[in-house]
Amino acid sequence: MRRNKDELAKMRKAGRVVAEMHEKTRAACRPGVTTREIDQIARDVLDRRGARSNFLNYGNPPFPAVICASPNDMIVHGIPGDYVLQDGDILSVDCGAIIEGYHGDAAYTAGVGDVDPEAQRLIEVTEASLAAAIEQMVDGNRLSDIGHAVQCVAEAAGFSVVREYVGHAIGTSMHEEPQVPNYGQPGKGPKLRTGMVFAVEPMVNAGGAGTRVLDDHWSVVTADGSLSAHAEHTIAITDNGPEIFTRP
Repeated sequence: MRRNKDELAKMRKAGRVVAEMHEKTRAACRPGVTTREIDQIARDVLDRRGARSNFLNYGNPPFPAVICASPNDMIVHGIPGDYVLQDGDILSVDCGAIIEGYHGDAAYTAGVGDVDPEAQRLIEVTEASLAAAIEQMVDGNRLSDIGHAVQCVAEAAGFSVVREYVGHAIGTSMHEEPQVPNYGQPGKGPKLRTGMVFAVEPMVNAGGAGTRVLDDHWSVVTADGSLSAHAEHTIAITDNGPEIFTRP
């Protein structure tokens, strides 16, 4: 769906809240901090900015937090709790906000303390794959050009791209159609048009692409126990190129 100027303005506001959630929670990703404490920091931002969470109580069973906190081999949808961050961990933090009925959604992966060089490379490649995808988000390109860019960057670095979980359009709901896979051939699918807004979110594994869901029915981990990184922004296609609403 193509959004008008007023809708885009509201989504920018939501994006700024998400960006602040990223800033505040990233600063707290230190050894000895629990993922529940990081969730509380994000809640404080939402309260201060008069925004609502689009994660809290989402789905069935209802998600119990305002962020997803996914350490190490956990890909996405980790539930914050008593897990204490350790030196050398990597942590994906995914969060969102609603302002005036419009949504923002973004994620990052942070290293905790002294991180192994290969883990740091995984984070950097995941961020680079997102940047490459964003470059494709111009009027006239095709939807599959986004995922093709992600796949090319990740696989060229020797990593694999998760297939079961994808990005999505976003607006008055957090998850809207069409989905945005992080793989595929270029030049396929609908044309990208000015006013469209997508949440693009590469999920990149150090090992194989396989996944499994834990008994909490939310947390998704790599099937082989390898590390995974996740990066996401909410991006609008504009006459001047892609505009990232959730950049800190």
